[in-house]
Amino acid sequence: MKRIDLLLNVLDSTFNKESWYAPFIHAIEGLTAEHAIWKPSGEATKNIWENVNHLIYYKERLSAKLEGREWTHNLDGDETFYLTDQSIDDKEWMKVVERSENAQRNLRKVLSKISDRGLDQNSLEGKLLDIMLHDAYHTGQIIQLRKMQGSWPSNR
Repeated sequence: MKRIDLLLNVLDSTFNKESWYAPFIHAIEGLTAEHAIWKPSGEATKNIWENVNHLIYYKERLSAKLEGREWTHNLDGDETFYLTDQSIDDKEWMKVVERSENAQRNLRKVLSKISDRGLDQNSLEGKLLDIMLHDAYHTGQIIQLRKMQGSWPSNR
């Protein structure tokens, strides 16, 4: 198996291909905006919407870099959680879900064109592994939030 194929497989597993753990798409499946903005007590906790914003930002930024596009929307780590405005409007939440799907699709498309040599340049392989582990970590947080609010399906 080529290195890029292995990386694409891991990228898919963290997003939409169930493996040993639930992927991101299952973690947000069936959520309403109200579920997405729910937050347990405690100031340090981010809600689901904020976590999704955070994941979108880093995928969009990496895709832009790989495509050679200028990235002018620089945010610090904490600001990325507030990439989009939150509301109780389900249509607005669905736009965020769609944006996350587009960010994934675009990153996958860009990566599928990268050679082994390209992976070696600028520590790209390490950056890709970091973003995949990052996605898995925040997906786990989303699932935990859903369990706390009682919106995680009992058959999962």
